[in-house]
Amino acid sequence: MQTSEETSVATPALPPNPLERRLDLTVSMAAIEAVVDQRIKSLARTTKMAGFRPGKVPTRLIAQQHGQQIRGEAIVEAVQTAFAERARAEKINVAGGQTLEPGSGDSSDGLMHFTMVYEVFPEFQLGDISGQAIEKPTLTIGDAEIDQTIEVLRKQRMTWIDVDRPAALGDRVVIDFSGRKDGEPLEKATASDFTVTLGDGRMLADFEGAIVGLSAGERKVFPLTFPEDYHAKDLAGQTVEFTVTVKGVKAPKLPELDAEFARQMGIADGDLATMRAEVRSNLEREVKKRLDARVKQQAMDALLAVNPIPVPRSLVQEESQRMAQNAMQDMQKRGFAAKSMPIDASWFTAEAERRVRLGLVMSELMRSHGVNARPEQVRAIVEDYAESFEDPQDVVRWYYAQPERLAEAQGLALENNVVAWVLAAAKVSEKPITFDELMENAAS
Repeated sequence: MQTSEETSVATPALPPNPLERRLDLTVSMAAIEAVVDQRIKSLARTTKMAGFRPGKVPTRLIAQQHGQQIRGEAIVEAVQTAFAERARAEKINVAGGQTLEPGSGDSSDGLMHFTMVYEVFPEFQLGDISGQAIEKPTLTIGDAEIDQTIEVLRKQRMTWIDVDRPAALGDRVVIDFSGRKDGEPLEKATASDFTVTLGDGRMLADFEGAIVGLSAGERKVFPLTFPEDYHAKDLAGQTVEFTVTVKGVKAPKLPELDAEFARQMGIADGDLATMRAEVRSNLEREVKKRLDARVKQQAMDALLAVNPIPVPRSLVQEESQRMAQNAMQDMQKRGFAAKSMPIDASWFTAEAERRVRLGLVMSELMRSHGVNARPEQVRAIVEDYAESFEDPQDVVRWYYAQPERLAEAQGLALENNVVAWVLAAAKVSEKPITFDELMENAAS
């Protein structure tokens, strides 16, 4: 019996695939024809054809119309069966990517010869994680962070009021503007009743700066030179003369920090102390989630660094396509038409490869070190998620009604245990982090 062998054949665009294998297979031509004959007879019993009574259609007519398709299906099934039997017998750990090629033998021996090309999972031992350094960020929530978060909440509920004064940074202005280049009007640089918040960076800084100091009803003409790397290539590096007329100036007005604001935040009695406690609780939960995410990222990076294993290309392709499909569905939920947002699976190849490699490493951790998701951990994750709903127990029961719904929680529990295993083996040090760093300036 011929065993599977590694191939060095490569496509022009890709390097040799170290996980690709080739296996020669044979199937009996007589066995194939027996299957074809049986299926033709079975089909003849149910086929309706003009001029014949039901079940009386001659098998030769069925063979003429469907014989080629039936024979092709029978050959594929026979080869797949032969491959599965050989894979079990030789303990081949097939990952996917199966393609069939004609074999090199002739049919004089009554056999059909094929070659199955496929990929196997990599065989490896986990790399030593002890030399990997991981910085564990730390942050304690205090009054300053709570005050900063409350200010963000106030800004989210900000209103705009008309003011009779010159525009300043932070104001919202309504303008008409038009641009001229070499004396000719530029349609793309013209707008009416255009609203811009000065200082938010939506417009070029020099354009916004020219508006600062103007009051409603005032007009200003000024030159503006576009940056060399401006996205509109026909304007990059060019100087345009703009005419701007301010039609209105509005100043931001934050809500008062009072009982009414607390009620808007869901505190029924309007008590500010209760609101602060609620903000603290939510903030501590969010901070913990972000701290854990940073540690998890480092832990996974450390695992990948010491396990530079090859990954099956077929699995990467499947994951890329799945990610592309998810991205497409997300865009559709946001109101974008699928045709206007073509998404190519190749955009996700790098991340897909990372995910597949991590999956293989985590599977080896489960096999060799017994790192698994424990039922009580899965339950805790589901219950924590359910707490955000009106009836948490209903949500928990929904998850456990069908075990497949627990896949996401099981995956998260497994990841948490993998991180714990890495932290126990690697070099871990603590490093204080600022609130703004952790929140990525979301609070500013």
